Amino acid sequence: MIISRTPFRISFVGGGSDMETFYSKHEGAVLSTSINKYMYISSHKYFYKDQIQVKYSRTETVKNLDDLQHPLLRETLKKTGINGGIEISSIADIPSGTGMGSSSSFTVGLLHNLYAINRKYVSHEELANEACEIEIDILKEPIGKQDQYAAAFGGLNIIVFKQNGSVKVEPLYIENEVYKQLQNNLVMFYVGNQRKASDILSEQKKNASQDEKFTALKQMVGYVYDMRDILYKGHLNEFGKLLHENWILKQKLASKISNAEINEIYDAGLKSGATGGKLLGAGGGGFMLFYCEKSKQNKLKETLSRYENMDFGFERDGSKIIYFADE
Repeated sequence: MIISRTPFRISFVGGGSDMETFYSKHEGAVLSTSINKYMYISSHKYFYKDQIQVKYSRTETVKNLDDLQHPLLRETLKKTGINGGIEISSIADIPSGTGMGSSSSFTVGLLHNLYAINRKYVSHEELANEACEIEIDILKEPIGKQDQYAAAFGGLNIIVFKQNGSVKVEPLYIENEVYKQLQNNLVMFYVGNQRKASDILSEQKKNASQDEKFTALKQMVGYVYDMRDILYKGHLNEFGKLLHENWILKQKLASKISNAEINEIYDAGLKSGATGGKLLGAGGGGFMLFYCEKSKQNKLKETLSRYENMDFGFERDGSKIIYFADE
């Protein structure tokens, strides 16, 4: 049996600039971190060598790889050359459609697991690049590249999207005290309404060529480097304010990124002590992240007590094989 563990991520600023419609014209960048919530993929030999069994929210057993209904499983198995005699299961700490990059964590973790079966070493960069190839090039998902690289590499990074399509991961080495304080001052609530990100991202992708949307994205890329400087200087009082400015801009990118309920939750958070925040992922629902000093968090949590508060921390490792046993 082999088990891979791949983190989810939270993105602070720059989201949307990782899509080709933008970065092919202007270099994109995102500042994000992986967190200690994970996607686990386990695999082991299946008794029937001419069959594949996969278990996720449903169970599929097929003889022909093309008959697999789960597109990521089907195409990743094809990519790694495995076409029978295997059982694959997935377990996640967080449900899909909540803004944490779950699909890409699944793809990266599955690739890592299947390459381990083949006794093939793959770098973090190879995992991220091949996950992008499967999701974007083969399956034509209207998504960007940030989630795959965040999941594969792990850590607190600026991820840069070059005009030629290449990606550069730049780790941020901030002071340990600032790192701890940043973690302690972030509060997350599950606001419900799981959604398929592709619906919102399709509109965002189409809108990216519009002058107003393109200008907003360029400004959001600038915020990435402003936030980097804030973190290096340890001026965390400015962190929440910039998070707020980025959220205001992000809402201009597509019509369904926010709604009346989300705006009400966000405004209540600001009135209860948060200095900024954002809805994670494409928008429409999922997790709301706030920057709020520790001394004010009780009031924030009391105000938003009808929403589930999720404890989390940062992680630095990215995708890992955490169990490997020859069968």
